[in-house]
Amino acid sequence: MFLRIDPDNGIPIYDQIVRQVKYAVAEGTLTPGQLVPSVRELAKQITVNPNTIQRAYQQLQDHEVLESLRGRGLAVCKGAVKQCVLERQELLRNRMEQVITEGLRSGLDIDQLRVLFEKSVKQVSKLED
Repeated sequence: MFLRIDPDNGIPIYDQIVRQVKYAVAEGTLTPGQLVPSVRELAKQITVNPNTIQRAYQQLQDHEVLESLRGRGLAVCKGAVKQCVLERQELLRNRMEQVITEGLRSGLDIDQLRVLFEKSVKQVSKLED
């Protein structure tokens, strides 16, 4: 499992881990039933205190994204994909609302915002190809 942790971005490290695991589940990188690295393993891979990993994993279990498999470790729950996709969509919707609100408050009208949005989508699409 590949995670990118940025200790200087203002988001607690455990929360970065939770978000990235949820994103990986939402996009299908982590699939239901798949085991995640042990606390010790992941702590070593990303050079983070094991207690931080444990906190993230506990939160993911509380949110029913991961489940404990006796004697095997932690695995992605069966219903986690739908939940993670919905959470990801909600996060994106909130971010878009913030951008729209900022645009309207700065004097742009809805048509101008739509044009900016479409230009941005085209630009990002070119980068993804």
